Amino acid sequence: MTEGADEPRIGVVTEPFASRPLTDVMEWLLRAAPGVTDLEVGAGGYAPTTHCETPLLLRDASAREAWAAEIASRGLRVAALNVWGNPLHPDKSIARKHDADLRDAIRLAALLGVDRVVALAGCPPGARGDRTPHFAGGGWLPYLESIHELQWDEWVEPYWSDVAEFAMREHPQLLVCLELHPGTAVYNVETFDRIAALGDSIAANIDPSHFFWMGMDPLAVLSAIGDRVGHCHGKDVQFARPNLDVNGVLDRRWPHDPRTLPWNFAVVGRGRDAAWWKAFVSALQSESRVHTIAIEHEDPFVAAEQGIPEAADVLSSAR
Repeated sequence: MTEGADEPRIGVVTEPFASRPLTDVMEWLLRAAPGVTDLEVGAGGYAPTTHCETPLLLRDASAREAWAAEIASRGLRVAALNVWGNPLHPDKSIARKHDADLRDAIRLAALLGVDRVVALAGCPPGARGDRTPHFAGGGWLPYLESIHELQWDEWVEPYWSDVAEFAMREHPQLLVCLELHPGTAVYNVETFDRIAALGDSIAANIDPSHFFWMGMDPLAVLSAIGDRVGHCHGKDVQFARPNLDVNGVLDRRWPHDPRTLPWNFAVVGRGRDAAWWKAFVSALQSESRVHTIAIEHEDPFVAAEQGIPEAADVLSSAR
């Protein structure tokens, strides 16, 4: 985007309501959070698919048209399909499924005219023959050194080069927006820049909450990545100072008893104030290609029915 571009719309990741029919969720949104205009729906991977039956919508044009009509009739739109998963998983059955889901989501997005697919870069093994993913987030001990380079050469670069080419063939207007997420091969600017160089269809989905707890500045991240940012999640973080003082930001226990942890995800506005969110939304408008800020409710202390309208009010006021 450039100065004067349209302000980002407010959306919702529908995953917290996966047990409810999409029609019920949309009716609730119209009543409780009228500022929300966009939906981000799970289409595969680890994301629940009760709101988007990808195989059915791919093969059945009438089902696809009816599904889209239900959304449009309420004045809503699909901003993104979400297929967060691990297509680089050492378990080949998981990797094959998540890869197939990602490619199917790209095909479905093309049929629907949706121009964003949200995904994770994935996490491969640390060495050939490993049975579990290995997050190579540091190299300060001998047994951690050079693992990222091996993963990049063996799994990350070949896979994402191929997906970038596939996405460009199937849907030239699509951005596959990789969330910068710890536990995957892409979690900060340095790792994103490396994967973004593999193809123009690769973009970033930024979620400021992850940067808060990692000690990063979301405004600096946004400035560094610029127009390669294609999508945004709205989520905050609250820190528990006594727990943080003795355990730091790295904690193995999440999502166990949230009262014992050094930080937790929070409703937008409960960690950073309205002035910060206003600055962030302004930067999104001027520096990125973000069309939608999709509220991702993961606050363990607040019900989604309360948190989502609250977050929508904060974000609407920030525009």
